[in-house]
Amino acid sequence: MLGLFGSLNLGARSLQTQQQGVEVSGHNLANVNTPGYARQRLQISTGMALPTAVGWQGTGALGTAVTQARDAILDRQALREGAIQGSLDSQMKALQFAETYLGEKLDRQASGADGTSSTTSVGAQHGLSEGINSLFAAFQSLSTQPSSLTERQVLLMKATDLTTRFNTTSTRLGELDASLNESLTTEVGSANGLLRDLAALNDRINRAEMSDGTPANDLRDLRQQKLEALAKYVPMDVVETTGGLEISVDGQTLVSGVNQLDSLETYDAGGGRLQVRTVTGATALNLTSGSLAGTIEVRDGAIAQLRNSLNVAAGELISMVNTAHRNGFSLNDTTGADFFTGTNAGNIAVNAALTADPVLLQASGALGNKGDNQTILAMAQLNTSARAALGQQTVFQYFSKTIAAAGQALSSVTAQQSDQKVVVDMLNRQRDSVSGVSLDEEMTDMMKYQKAYTASAKLITTIDEMLDTIIGMKR
Repeated sequence: MLGLFGSLNLGARSLQTQQQGVEVSGHNLANVNTPGYARQRLQISTGMALPTAVGWQGTGALGTAVTQARDAILDRQALREGAIQGSLDSQMKALQFAETYLGEKLDRQASGADGTSSTTSVGAQHGLSEGINSLFAAFQSLSTQPSSLTERQVLLMKATDLTTRFNTTSTRLGELDASLNESLTTEVGSANGLLRDLAALNDRINRAEMSDGTPANDLRDLRQQKLEALAKYVPMDVVETTGGLEISVDGQTLVSGVNQLDSLETYDAGGGRLQVRTVTGATALNLTSGSLAGTIEVRDGAIAQLRNSLNVAAGELISMVNTAHRNGFSLNDTTGADFFTGTNAGNIAVNAALTADPVLLQASGALGNKGDNQTILAMAQLNTSARAALGQQTVFQYFSKTIAAAGQALSSVTAQQSDQKVVVDMLNRQRDSVSGVSLDEEMTDMMKYQKAYTASAKLITTIDEMLDTIIGMKR
C-alpha cells in the first residue's frame, strides 16, 4: 500500500498535473488570436499501479504529453485553396490596375459580340472611347465649315487629345507589364525566404523532438503558418518524412528535411516575359496556381490582348484617316500629306505640320475649291466604316469590344475570387472547429483544473493532519 508518505507524493503529483493543465489552458487563451495556432491539450494518464494485499492500488495521475488538435487533411486543403486564392487575387489586382490605366469603366456585364452593348457604358469622360467619338464629331463639324480656321484648330486639338490618350494608355499598360514582372521577382524572393525558413524549422523541430520525444507543437504551428504563406505564391506537394517535411513544386524537390536543395528564380523566356524556374536544376516550372501563376496568366493573357488590341485600333485609325486625308487638298491646294504619324498606340501623333499650320489640313476634295468638304466628310463617315482588319467592325466598335473583353475578364476573375473567398472562409471555419481555441471551453477546463488542484491540496492537508495525529500518539 502507499502509506501516508506515498499518499502525500500522490497528492503532490496531482497538484503538479492540475497545474500543468492550467498552464496549457492559459497558453491556449494567450494564443486565441495567434494566426495558425492549434489548441493544445494536456494528456493525463493514471500513475503506475502498485500491488497491495487488497489488490492493485493506483498512484494518482500524471501529465504525459501536450498534444495539439490538428487535422492533416484540412491543413493540406488549406494549402491547395490558398494557392488558388493567391492566383485569383493577383489576377484581379492586375486587371483593376488596367481598368484604372485605361481611364474607362470596364463594362463587367457587356456581352454583345459587336461591342454595341458595352458602347453605352464605356463612355468615360477621359477615356479613349470618348476621345474617338470627339475626333469623328470634330470631322463632322469641320465638314459644315471646311474653310474655317477655328473649326480646323478645334479638330486638331481633338485629334491631339486622342493621340495623347493613346500614348498615355499605351505607356501605362507597358508600365503595368513591367510592374508585373517586378512583382514576379519580388515574390520569388519572398518564396525563397520561406523555403529557407521551412528548412530551418525542420531542423529546429527535429532537435526539439529528439531531445524529449514530445511534439514541438508551437514550432509545428509556425511551420504550418510558413507553408500556408508559401502556398499563396506557388502550388506545392508536401510530404512528412522522418527528417521533416519534403516540399516539391511541379515535381522539383526544393526542401528535403533540414536541407534546402534548390530555390526559385525568374528568367526571361523571350520578349521580356519573365517566367519561373529552379536555380540549381534550371528547370522551368509549370505553375498552375499561386500568385506567381496568376501574375503570369493575366500578364500574358488579358493584359497582353488588351495592349495588342489597343495597337491594332490605333494602327487602323492611322491607316484609314491617312488614306482619306492624302487625297484631299488644303487651303493652299497642297495634297498628299498624312493626318497622323506613327504606327501604333505608343507612337501615334498628329502630323506636326498640320498642328503648326491648320491651313494645311486637307479637307477639300477638289483642287482650288476651298469650300468643298468631300474629303473631310469622307473622314467623318469613317466612324461608321467597318474594317476587315478589325473583324468587320468600326474603330469604336472594335475598341468597345476590347474594353468589354477586358471587363468580362475582370468580372470573371472577381466572381471566381469571391467564390473562392467563400470556400476559404468555410474551410477556415471547419478548421477552427478542430484546431481553434474556444474561450468557453478553455475557461471550463481551467475551472476543472482549479477545482482538482484545490481537492489535491485538501488531500495533502488531510494527510498532514493524519501524520500529526500519529506523531501525537507517541508523545
